[in-house]
Amino acid sequence: MTTVRFFASLASRPAEDVALCDDERTLRYGELLPAVDRLATRLRAEGVCVLATQIDNGLDWAVVDLAALRAGIVHVPVPSFFMPEQLRHVVAAAGADALLTGAESPGGATLGLGVTKVPLRLTRLGVPTAALHPGTAKVTFTSGTTGTPKGVCLSSDAMLAVAEGIASALQPLGVRRHLCALPLPVLLENIAGLYAPLFAGATAVVLPQIDTGLKGSSTFDPLPLQRAVERHAADSVIVLPQMLRLWAGWRQANATSLPTQGTLKLVAVGGAAVGETVLAHARGVGLPAYEGYGLSEAGSVQTLNLPGADRPGSAGRALPHAQLRVRADGEIEVGGALMLGYVGGAAHSDPWWPSGDLGHVDADGFVHVTGRRKNVLITGYGRNVSPEWVETALQSQPEIAVATVFGDGEPALWAVLWPSALGSTAEAVERAVARANASLPDYARVARWVRAALPFGVTTGLATANGRPRRGAVLVHGSTLLARPQSLSSIERNPMHRNDTAEPVFARLRRATAAARQQLIAAPIIQGALAGHVSLASYVAFLTEAYHHVRHTVPLLRACRERLPARLDWMRPALDEYIDEEAGHDAWILDDIAAAGGDAAAVRDGPAAPATEIMVAYAYDTIARRNPVGFLGMVHVLEGTSVDLALAAADRIQAGLGLPDNAFSYLRSHGTLDREHTAHFEQLVNALDDPQDTEALIHAARMFYALYGDVFRSLPMPQVVPRPAAVLPEAA
Repeated sequence: MTTVRFFASLASRPAEDVALCDDERTLRYGELLPAVDRLATRLRAEGVCVLATQIDNGLDWAVVDLAALRAGIVHVPVPSFFMPEQLRHVVAAAGADALLTGAESPGGATLGLGVTKVPLRLTRLGVPTAALHPGTAKVTFTSGTTGTPKGVCLSSDAMLAVAEGIASALQPLGVRRHLCALPLPVLLENIAGLYAPLFAGATAVVLPQIDTGLKGSSTFDPLPLQRAVERHAADSVIVLPQMLRLWAGWRQANATSLPTQGTLKLVAVGGAAVGETVLAHARGVGLPAYEGYGLSEAGSVQTLNLPGADRPGSAGRALPHAQLRVRADGEIEVGGALMLGYVGGAAHSDPWWPSGDLGHVDADGFVHVTGRRKNVLITGYGRNVSPEWVETALQSQPEIAVATVFGDGEPALWAVLWPSALGSTAEAVERAVARANASLPDYARVARWVRAALPFGVTTGLATANGRPRRGAVLVHGSTLLARPQSLSSIERNPMHRNDTAEPVFARLRRATAAARQQLIAAPIIQGALAGHVSLASYVAFLTEAYHHVRHTVPLLRACRERLPARLDWMRPALDEYIDEEAGHDAWILDDIAAAGGDAAAVRDGPAAPATEIMVAYAYDTIARRNPVGFLGMVHVLEGTSVDLALAAADRIQAGLGLPDNAFSYLRSHGTLDREHTAHFEQLVNALDDPQDTEALIHAARMFYALYGDVFRSLPMPQVVPRPAAVLPEAA
């Protein structure tokens, strides 16, 4: 077994060799396993089965992770930049029974590891509340391109098989010191930056994130990383494409102050496409950058270019642990060390996993990834274009930091760009776009572009943690037309790209429906829930009706998308993203019902209450017979109510009923996700410029407030003393 070989290899290393270090401490191989075993024994004695952690990079993180692996405890690592709502979502989804955080966190018991300067805090969360796949050693949450990441269940043998394959492939390079620059909760760094060096008997340098320049998930300062590489004589480091671009630019600007001879042998780049130009630039300033490719569902890294086996523009050859093949339709499938399945999903037993990526393998075995299947654009002239291909060409220009390409059904492609410092003027970006276009065939060239209104990142909602664009959000936030196109297109007609002094549509919608909103919130059962007065029967009844309208969300979104007139084509990508994010939420509700002691099968197969049927029927009727934009009124009512009430209600209902965390995944996940959705929704409706669309939206929202109120009023009331109605302030 790979796990047995891994721990045996740790025990066999020379005791004085350094396994882990930071700026102040070292943990030698002779000390590593005793420290790991002490903590494993402590965690077993505490009865921990599923351990969530939210701690910064460091020796403590590594020891905790290895102790969980050693003890057979499931580890659920959470990045330190996750907000409390996101942490709660991950903990609930994975069913963690303990949470390990910094000692400054409230509650819990302190836990000294013997290698940390400050003890950590272990908080017990109760009995594990999720059914994980047998053999799960780690649950890692994919970033994906939507706001609803999935928990991937991985076995220890699968993860360590990947680590062993990486260690074997890097052995000829003689890598002895790897600097962890990415957060260790990111699976790529966990496996390739911690397990692989330890498998090879090398040193993993594990500094706090602030000391390697990555702040949060999407802000990077190259100077701390450069200094850390020099200070620790690092042989290898893993970075994301945008980190490489910024680091290479910094090195070029500061070439005279750099050491004449660096120690780096490998800068591995993953997470998204890089591009030949960026790689050449990086290598030209002394960064030996090599692109790779991988999936969380297959244990992170599957392919990697290496010195002596390098083809810039490709993702490299398959590593020893991995298998790849390309289907007849162009989709890449991966095999080897695959996941056990998603949290809450079916077990995965097939030897192959469809990646969702398009590409090919050339005659020499190099894998070329050309884009995502679901993102393929079909131009008005019938040409299929993977936007990632064009985006890579654009991002290879030093003036362009990030690019997202659109143009499905249009005569030509267009892009939303976030320029770099070199692209501060429209003329500079225009020249960069022209150079990128020169490298592309005519049908893949960008005819027009706009500057994004916000920087690309997790905090702005425009990108995932590994830098991939959230296309629907990018489309909504694109603004400030800088280069006039030659012909009229949806981008010019879309009023997001011009200033409008009139009252924004969203503000008008909120004002026009304020009374209807307050009438909904005043429903007795809502007021009772906010006061903590709710019965188990009324909570299960609420979940039952939630299931019967939520199961229609995706069909309604699809129907709305199909009924949009041509003048509103620009809204389709945003609806596509809603569809992606809402898929499967009805299953969450059935799980909550079961966790609360209800009969989920009976709910699934049973009828909705009349009030719920009427609300859903009105939504379908609005789309089919009226203005499909009116359906956005239902989105506004349901998501706005969720943001206002869901998280507070969940806490009070749980306190009153004593139910486990996994009976509240719908309320808590929706309360968190809908905050982000509401910001996107505001941008989306503010782009409406036809008064008939605005009136349809407002009319439907008023109707949905009344109909949703009827749903709540149809629920059984607990026998409690009523309190005066609360009046909630308007959301900002």
